Amino acid sequence: MSKQSSEETRDRLIEAAAHTLRTEGYAGTSARTIAKSAGCNSALVFYHFGGVDPLLLAALDRSSAQRMAAHREAAAQARTLEELVEAATAIYRTDLEGGHITLFTELVGAGIARPELRKEIVERAEPWIDFVEQTLDRVIGGSPLAALLPPRDLAYAAITFYLGVNLFTHLDADRTRTEALFGLAARVAPRARLLTLRLPRRRER
Repeated sequence: MSKQSSEETRDRLIEAAAHTLRTEGYAGTSARTIAKSAGCNSALVFYHFGGVDPLLLAALDRSSAQRMAAHREAAAQARTLEELVEAATAIYRTDLEGGHITLFTELVGAGIARPELRKEIVERAEPWIDFVEQTLDRVIGGSPLAALLPPRDLAYAAITFYLGVNLFTHLDADRTRTEALFGLAARVAPRARLLTLRLPRRRER
């Protein structure tokens, strides 16, 4: 197998793994179902990745890299709490339509029963927590709101909320309840404007 052919096979398997996990769920994902979607032999899953879970993690890594690049650009435009809520709402809708978050939630669910998978998922969640913390610190850092609700704590809360919202979306067929949550955040954000004004720094003696 040539290097180019090998890379093409790996690429097809990663794409097939993402598709299978989104449509069949973790319980319905196997080397056979992935290989069938990729149009190759199931033995290649083990040859290239060593197993199904490492392949699924590779699919999550690719999805996360794509999402991180796009979301950094979107979040960078936000200068106020209101704009940050707008960006978060847009990100939620994009992830929902693209099925990206399904990869993460399916593997989180699988990690409950598989400790070895749990460790891998936690490691992959950390960059997202850091991203949210850095964004919050840029927007509200140095303000009374940040003193009351530190960006790091808010980042943990945001990731937990986001994961929960996306899980609940599967039960909320018309999305009215989940959309209402973002609508509530949009109404609250302007009222919190005074809390986001940065405090003047004390002069050094």
